[in-house]
Amino acid sequence: MLTDRVNILSESITIAISTLAQELKAQGKNILSFSAGEPDFDTPQVIKNAAIAAINSGFTKYTAVDGIPDLKAAIALKLKRDNGLEYKANQIIANNGAKHSLYNLFACTIQAGDEVIIPAPYWVTYPELVMYCGGTVVEIDTNDSSGFKITPEQLKAALTPKTKMLILTSPSNPTGAVYSRDELTALGKVLEGTDVIVASDEMYEKLIYDGEFTSAAAVSNDMFQRTVTINGLSKSVAMTGWRFGYMASAMTEIIQATKKLQSQSTSNINSITQKAAIVGLNGEADADIETMRIQFKARRDEAVKLFNEIDGLSVLSPDGAFYLFVNIKEVSNDSMQFCKELLEDQGIAVVPGVGFGSEGYFRFSFATDIESIREGIQRIATFVASKK
Repeated sequence: MLTDRVNILSESITIAISTLAQELKAQGKNILSFSAGEPDFDTPQVIKNAAIAAINSGFTKYTAVDGIPDLKAAIALKLKRDNGLEYKANQIIANNGAKHSLYNLFACTIQAGDEVIIPAPYWVTYPELVMYCGGTVVEIDTNDSSGFKITPEQLKAALTPKTKMLILTSPSNPTGAVYSRDELTALGKVLEGTDVIVASDEMYEKLIYDGEFTSAAAVSNDMFQRTVTINGLSKSVAMTGWRFGYMASAMTEIIQATKKLQSQSTSNINSITQKAAIVGLNGEADADIETMRIQFKARRDEAVKLFNEIDGLSVLSPDGAFYLFVNIKEVSNDSMQFCKELLEDQGIAVVPGVGFGSEGYFRFSFATDIESIREGIQRIATFVASKK
């Protein structure tokens, strides 16, 4: 009854852990979850006010499929101001979250026989959507020793005549790794002379703790011409539930194709969200973003210190995002089993590394209060000690 393309999809691996966590919580067990992929902060009031004003003014009707002119202008200004990128209105589209951006992009560019290079560990959705669209996933493995970043040599070795796309994520979910300008430039050099599209997911751009953020499209004209920049406000301005993402690219035909697809699927994104997003893009919430970033950094520093004091575990200090990718290889090479037992024994929910394409790790979100982080890591230390 179901299509082959939907049957190849896997449920997110976090579902198994989340379901078990809910069952244990219902039984009265004290569960601490570090699996969340969203900030624990509220959406800034200035953004809420803009949404309320939109509702009260009756801005509740259909809009242009790709976003109202004011929103697209705000996106363009943000990309120029923050990233040094200049796009025209017809090179920008607003989507229902960056996951929707990715779906539209893949659906319009990937077909059977196309290869898509995805560095691992990766966000769980990338390979699933690529396969759904008929593409073949080509993974490039990374680990602690490389800072979870691919090298130009690895990229060159992975390229074939069938390579259609490279997916880059900086800062990374799940590792927090951030590519420097020099590293992005070196990867771009490898792609020169090819037709490979670069999908650059920059959702965690504002959450940088060490170094500086560089947009992939900003390192050279060649990279600008081949890159689709994907971003939004879910993580930086705590707007996960508002569903706002966007794409921008010098490849106008790609943006217009996604607009055509969106016109036949979801139409415009929520009209009220569009008005609220303008405020998040134009800098009015920057003070709130900085407050969150400072608190995330303090949590990161504390969590990294505590994890690295546990015999058998190790973790790199991430330069961005709000995740730690904890190495458990001295304790277990079955991250799913490790995480299930950790949840059952200590009431701690974390996400198995195998779901991100890297066995021997788990993802720990520090998007929660410092007291919970301390208690959670102490319970993890107790669990690891029992496994020795």
